Amino acid sequence: MISTAPIRSHARIQIAGQIAEAGGTPNAFPKDVVAENLLAVERAEKLSSDSPKVKGLLSKLREIQIQLENLRRRNELMAMSNDDISLTDHHRIVLLTEGYSTPFLAKTAINLLRYRTADVAAVLDRHMASQTAQTVFGTGGAIPIVQSLDDVNAPDALYIGIAPPGGRLPSEWRPIIVQAIRRGITVVSGLHDFLVDDSEYVGEAAMSSTRLVDVRRNVFKSTATGMAFRPGCIRIHTVGHDCSVGKMVAALEVQQELVRSGCSAKFLATGQTGIMISGEGYPIDCIVSDFVNGAAEELVRENQAYDFLLVEGQGSITHPAYSAVTLGLLHGCAPDGLIFCYEAGRTTVKGFGEIAIPPLEVQLDLFERSANVRHPCRSIGFAVNTRGLSEREASSEIANIERIFHLPACDVYRHGSRKLVDAAQALRETILNNLASQA
Repeated sequence: MISTAPIRSHARIQIAGQIAEAGGTPNAFPKDVVAENLLAVERAEKLSSDSPKVKGLLSKLREIQIQLENLRRRNELMAMSNDDISLTDHHRIVLLTEGYSTPFLAKTAINLLRYRTADVAAVLDRHMASQTAQTVFGTGGAIPIVQSLDDVNAPDALYIGIAPPGGRLPSEWRPIIVQAIRRGITVVSGLHDFLVDDSEYVGEAAMSSTRLVDVRRNVFKSTATGMAFRPGCIRIHTVGHDCSVGKMVAALEVQQELVRSGCSAKFLATGQTGIMISGEGYPIDCIVSDFVNGAAEELVRENQAYDFLLVEGQGSITHPAYSAVTLGLLHGCAPDGLIFCYEAGRTTVKGFGEIAIPPLEVQLDLFERSANVRHPCRSIGFAVNTRGLSEREASSEIANIERIFHLPACDVYRHGSRKLVDAAQALRETILNNLASQA
């Protein structure tokens, strides 16, 4: 009979110590250490008697070694930085929306269908199979909605196409995700439930050499410095009265129209969908609160060679859950101009029962005051989401907003973004003239 003391000591000191170290540092231990310890367990099992105590300790030791191996695999995946993966290299994307194909929940899929149309091969939702993306989502043309991955020819990536409140990955999707991993299809998720935190996904990915990409996962840890940006770099920031009102869309539409007009302009993504579209950015809502301002500042600093930066907004400054992210982003990017986004007819905070949204004039004033604490800033226009209105009602809403606030307004989906582009160009001209007069 072998002594239980060495086994207990080995489990407590050697393996537990390695697990603690591995959990904090990617690749903190080599693979052969794991293999060597597993061999030690096997040798001990062969030498052991039928003693329940010894068997129990050996079983526990094996469990710990399995945990250690899973941690090693997870850390190998995490050590492969998202920076090493170019999302824009995916050209046969399958968007997973299984059972969640609604405008509110599937907004990630909808916007990828709109802005990366040529890169999307199919949408996966067996409940909507045999229909087209255009029919179900109002965008995406003839892109098919399929029943399973088997219905798609040579997919190169499976993108999680939903953005539900709380950012949780639906448990019923596990078989679909595991199938993709086993087939070597890269899985890309922007949810708060990280793929690399799931032992089954990690184990399957290790065996198939498949990449797991968590768009929100980051290690950014720098506070803002309050730096001054290049004077000719005009930051336009989209803000709004609530979540899911079109802040990203407004920023993208204005940026694209500026480029079509011959301007030097770039869209800066701050959320999962924007990052999946542009291939870069910072997931502001998943950065430690002390570093939100710093991440926004760094995003601008890296791109200040452009004449226009369209910074995607998040949440709302009066939102009961997300106001901290909104304010940190506002101060970090130090905008010169604001585009205020709102949905016509929405009076309560989405997903928060009967909590009323403050009047537009109250929110607009709060945004401007908060922005000017950091850098001179003013509102330049409104992006009105009129999806719930008829064409006549939308035109009336926009005319009314322009009359009240004396600022240009438009629905970028229905009418294009030209009014807001003209306002952005006028702002830059004013700023440059003021700088020239001070020289």
